[in-house]
Amino acid sequence: MTTTTSAHGVPVHRAISGASATDIADSVRERVERGVFAPGDALPPVRALADELGVNRNTVVAAYRLLTQAGLVEARGRAGTRVAAQTPIAQEGFAAGTVLRDLGTGNPDPTRIPDPTAALGRIVGRPVLYGEPVIDPDLDAWATDWMRAAVGPERGFRLTITSGASDAIERLLAQTLTRDDAVALEDPCFLASLNTVRLGGYRPVPVPMDAEGMTVDGLRAALDAGARAVVATPRAQNPTGASLSAARAAELRAVLADHPYVLVIEDDHFSLLSARPYQSLIPEGHQRWALIRSVSKFLGPDMGLAITASDPDTAERLARRLNPGSTWVSHLLQRLGHALLTEPKAIAAVEEASAHYAARNAFAAEKLTAAGVAVSPGDGLSLWVPLPAPARDVSEQLMRRGWLARPGDAFALEDDAAARHLRLTVHDLSDADLERLASDLAAAIAATGSPPPPPKAG
Repeated sequence: MTTTTSAHGVPVHRAISGASATDIADSVRERVERGVFAPGDALPPVRALADELGVNRNTVVAAYRLLTQAGLVEARGRAGTRVAAQTPIAQEGFAAGTVLRDLGTGNPDPTRIPDPTAALGRIVGRPVLYGEPVIDPDLDAWATDWMRAAVGPERGFRLTITSGASDAIERLLAQTLTRDDAVALEDPCFLASLNTVRLGGYRPVPVPMDAEGMTVDGLRAALDAGARAVVATPRAQNPTGASLSAARAAELRAVLADHPYVLVIEDDHFSLLSARPYQSLIPEGHQRWALIRSVSKFLGPDMGLAITASDPDTAERLARRLNPGSTWVSHLLQRLGHALLTEPKAIAAVEEASAHYAARNAFAAEKLTAAGVAVSPGDGLSLWVPLPAPARDVSEQLMRRGWLARPGDAFALEDDAAARHLRLTVHDLSDADLERLASDLAAAIAATGSPPPPPKAG
């Protein structure tokens, strides 16, 4: 009989049974569904449950991983594994059912996504059957050149195609890590990466951010804490908009050079839209690495296509999780992506979108700063707006003025400063709407009792 502690500190007896990972997971699931386990209750430590059931420790680890992937439990580091509260997790996208002007979407402008109509007629060809190469030949050739320009001619790599960047990150972590392994994440962090790590049963280790990207001391501390993987954004970091400087990238490479078998994942999600140069934190000769570039920001989230370049060993293990016949990415989708990425009209549309996002964010930052809310435009689809008051208080005041904003604490692991930021997606607002937003944001801050600095002169 297993004894654990309830969320209220009261010892609770409940029998967990099973000889296989599936049986143990089903036993826990049944007790959660019956209410025997309540949200916040701690599951037995892995070793203790393995000893009690007479099974290998890895069997319990696998059971807890199944439960974590199902969202029934969550790993909390030293606090152990606990039954998860069934509350919605923060996601990107439009808020459902709101009549407010939504500034929290993180979406690209749909009018700036190239029209695929003409390309669709050109991609139909011979059907692809089981056992054929999983990467369409034309996309393979184009993507190889694209990635070689980024990683350098001397670095050997192989390509993998996945259903978006989050799919690639999930598979990369799964083929390298086991439950409770530590993953270094930017803090504040992109929601999809944070959710992928938590739902995978890994332990997120925060690395503070500044205007040049991951901090050197933060990365060093995460590696000292046992991080076996690092997920970083080389440019247009979400939510801060930071991009790695050349100097910072060199410093980070120097730190990682002492950890050649730590998996380094770069999510270059803004690639073709970014005005900043690509700077890599992957050291020369590093053993485990991956560069991911999805098309979601410039060809649309519904494309569900990402290209990953990685070292050959990582690529081989990743390919085993994308075996033909089950989980390859549709060749029709690959052909459409290639057609758009090589079509002059579509390329021009992406370049125009890049200039549009930069110009609108710069204009919005100028208006907000003039209203007393100093903002640096950064890079990406959104602005990271510092506040002199708690973001949730300010967002509540903005709601009364017709705006729905995303408080920064949704992106934070440990960064207390994030709770005094808003992430605002404003590139689709008119000049008049931006003027009104700037005025309303200043008024919302004042309504919390924390008046902003005086408006900028001139």
